Amino acid sequence: MNFSDKHWQKLQPDFNFELGQFIALNEDIFAELLTFVDFSEKLTLGFIEINFPTDAELLINALKTDYKCQEVQFVTLNFPDPNLRFLRDAIIQELPKVEKEANKKLVLIIQGLEKSIGLSGEYPPVLQDLNFVRDAYKKTVPHPILFILPDYAINRLAKFAPDFWAWRSGVFRFKTLEKTRENAIAQTLQAEIKIDRVEPPEKQERIGILQRLLMEYKPTCEQVNDGNLRRYGNILLELGTAYISQHQPEIARECLEEALQIAEKLADVNFKSQVLNKIGDAYSEERKFETAIDFYQQGLDIAQELENRNGEGYVLFKLGNAYLNLRHFSAARNYYQLCLTIDQELDDHDNEASTYHQLGIVAQEMREYAQAREFYQQALAILIEYGDRYSQASTYHQLGRVAQEMREYAQAREFYQQALAIYIEYEDRYETAGTYHQLGRVAQEMREYAQAWEFYQQALAIKIEYGDRYSQASTYHQLGYIAQEMREYAQAREFYQQALAIYIEYGDRYSQARTYHNLGCIAQEMREYAQAREFYQQALAIFIEYGDRYSQALTYQNLGILAHLQENDQEARVNLQTALDIFIEYNDEYRANITREILEKLPQ
Repeated sequence: MNFSDKHWQKLQPDFNFELGQFIALNEDIFAELLTFVDFSEKLTLGFIEINFPTDAELLINALKTDYKCQEVQFVTLNFPDPNLRFLRDAIIQELPKVEKEANKKLVLIIQGLEKSIGLSGEYPPVLQDLNFVRDAYKKTVPHPILFILPDYAINRLAKFAPDFWAWRSGVFRFKTLEKTRENAIAQTLQAEIKIDRVEPPEKQERIGILQRLLMEYKPTCEQVNDGNLRRYGNILLELGTAYISQHQPEIARECLEEALQIAEKLADVNFKSQVLNKIGDAYSEERKFETAIDFYQQGLDIAQELENRNGEGYVLFKLGNAYLNLRHFSAARNYYQLCLTIDQELDDHDNEASTYHQLGIVAQEMREYAQAREFYQQALAILIEYGDRYSQASTYHQLGRVAQEMREYAQAREFYQQALAIYIEYEDRYETAGTYHQLGRVAQEMREYAQAWEFYQQALAIKIEYGDRYSQASTYHQLGYIAQEMREYAQAREFYQQALAIYIEYGDRYSQARTYHNLGCIAQEMREYAQAREFYQQALAIFIEYGDRYSQALTYQNLGILAHLQENDQEARVNLQTALDIFIEYNDEYRANITREILEKLPQ
């Protein structure tokens, strides 16, 4: 006897017990299904609503072993491909492989179709085709068919394939075993690793389970039982969190807004605070930071009213992040400092390290590199002391960025490689994208363009894989820079335009400035001086709007060079002097010296 036989014998009593429970729970509807199977001939359609695969397996076994089905041959066909479009073709392809049993009626059981039907969106291709080729089923698939689908998939099929649905001869809705429901909750709401930290396949699997749980507590056209409101709200909150991490903030907000209604109905202010904060996260993901701040502020008010210091610290951190993204650095620093006070008061080392990390980013954005390095080192020391190896990666990454800004490229590369090694060790593929991008920046600065191109392509592939459209923009921008350096101007312009389109789509006006600046460089190289001036002016206007004096200097410098090329040396001198003054203000002797050399070469 092999291992699998022994394993099955061990599981068999438990399986038979659950099978008995399932049939007892669904005795009447199972009897109706048996009658349907008995009387069905040729093409007859039956739809079985079962929300969980484990219960579906119990039902299939019950059908195959029931004495009333002795003259029926059940064949299960599984079609889990999310890109499936032509179901009839797929069935026809499988039918010749079936070994027909003599004197038995063949009944097909179709599973997995919910993957291609999907959870949202208009007119799934598989349902369009199902509706279109309905009549062809009579000749090509002349057998009774049982479709096993969860609640949401049956409703989408009825909506988007109404002609096919009209041919149904029976709909059988089965209740879920309590043990199945408890296992689903354990896999999702009670999972050890949070849903926004797991890899995409597991995350998608959990989302599917959560959607099935939603159907359990709120079947289509029914209301949630008051006793299940809190659990239903928790499922919605978890789904909102998952969709935010999948960069689907609009779907996330649909879940969270319903969760907020439940929180208000329950008068549960603590739960309401959690939901408000998560709605803020959804708006932050959409880069609608002002709206996010409104929701965070509501969450903060509740936390302070409840004297929930931990909750207060959490929201202060989120507010700091929002103001950081708005480039309101003083406000961001103030919120982080308030957050740090609470972290230290509660002796919360994890959050203390995170807050030092964010203070480092603020200092870095303000070009206070020594201060930034100090904050990052404080964060790193805490993470090392308390053994949080995973979180060390993001701090090593930021230390690499500081070293890069200070033109310490070998040091920067070393920090990035430490970060990358940790992300790979923890199988966090998504986070490796940001580090590959920065390794590309270092290689670019060292004029190792082939290496830089390779790193950027690795980063871009991962960002596309994870659906992170916004962050693709920065990598398209850098690919444009590499093409520009290699004097492939048409290719460079294309990459910059791709980056610009994404920044405009996401309303990131500040980041548009860098790309406008570089489009100006391309136009200048191609001697399209009027176009170059227009791009530079667009960039300069945004840098002035956001108070970024240092970046203004780079554009003033290019406007000065452009004016010289157009033989307007007076304007050139004014722009170059403005750039020089700002570089001196920011202690950037490297760029100041370059600008002085250009000024000295201008005719007197």
